[in-house]
Amino acid sequence: MGQETKPSIRIHLTRQRLELREGDAVLRSYAVSTAKNGAGEKDGSECTPRGSHSIEAKIGAGAPSGSVFVGREPSGEICRPALFAAHPERDWILTRILWLGGLQPGFNQGGDVDSRLRTIYIHGCPEAVEVGVPGSHGCVRMQNDDVIDLFDRVEVGTRVEIDE
Repeated sequence: MGQETKPSIRIHLTRQRLELREGDAVLRSYAVSTAKNGAGEKDGSECTPRGSHSIEAKIGAGAPSGSVFVGREPSGEICRPALFAAHPERDWILTRILWLGGLQPGFNQGGDVDSRLRTIYIHGCPEAVEVGVPGSHGCVRMQNDDVIDLFDRVEVGTRVEIDE
């Protein structure tokens, strides 16, 4: 019997794509939006951290699409166009959260480069937010249907590689 390969995630910052992989096979590919400030690991940089990560927590299972999360808790709001238009400056975290933790001490784990402490997520975003181009505050944003699909296919502990 062959050894079963677990799914993993690869995020390409230059291409603004997230791939769900099993070994060398790409199972799914999604458009994403990573940091407007580019790649970087330092706290406060509003950059997307590179390197090896894992999913440390899955938050929002069963929540309606468009559910707004504040501090990783559902606020009770659903992000509709009128709510988005009323608060365009808000950093919208919607639908599902996959909380990432860095696996490389001194690079994306520990000190002022710790991805988990920086609260780096893969999460949903409002429909009006463009994916496929950088624009986030460091997280990896996805369309809501896509983040639900991904969320349902991965587990806590799933490896995530973020590269340029």
